Amino acid sequence: MATPDFIRDLRASIGHELLYLPGVSAVVFDDQDRVLLGRRADNGRWTIICGIPEPGEQPATAVVREVEEETAVRCVPERIVLVRTLAPVTYPNDDKCQFVDVCFRCRAVGGEARVNDDESLDVGWFPLDALPEMEDFSRSRIKQAIEDGPTWFEPIVEE
Repeated sequence: MATPDFIRDLRASIGHELLYLPGVSAVVFDDQDRVLLGRRADNGRWTIICGIPEPGEQPATAVVREVEEETAVRCVPERIVLVRTLAPVTYPNDDKCQFVDVCFRCRAVGGEARVNDDESLDVGWFPLDALPEMEDFSRSRIKQAIEDGPTWFEPIVEE
C-alpha cells in the first residue's frame, strides 16, 4: 500500500513510533450482488478495498476515492457496516500503526473493474458463494454488509 505524503512527513519527526490513524474499507456490490475484491501487491492476498483518508477528508469521500483509485469502479456509499479499532501492526520497515476502520457497504454505479494503481495485482467481482481465500478482516465485513443489520461496533464492557 502506498504511504501517503502526510504520513511520510510525520515519520520524519517520530520515526517508527505508533501512529493511530483513521482507515476506511468498502464492501462494494454490483447489480448482480457480486462483491468487488482486490489482490494486494504487498502480500498477494484478496481483500475488500481499503485505504487511509487524507487529512480533513470525510470517511465516505475517502472510501469512494480509494475504490476508484484502486479499481476504476465508481461507487456510492449506502451505509456504515462496522466501526472497529484494529490491532496494532508493525510493517517490515518497523513502522507501527493502529487503524480505526470505518467500513461502508457501497453500490457500484460505473466504471469497469481493473487494476488501476500499483497497490493491486488483480481486481475482480466475485459471487458470494465463490469468494477466494481471504483473511477474517474481509470475510467479517462482507458478512456484516450482507446482513443489513445495524452498524456493528465492539460492545462496551463495563468495569
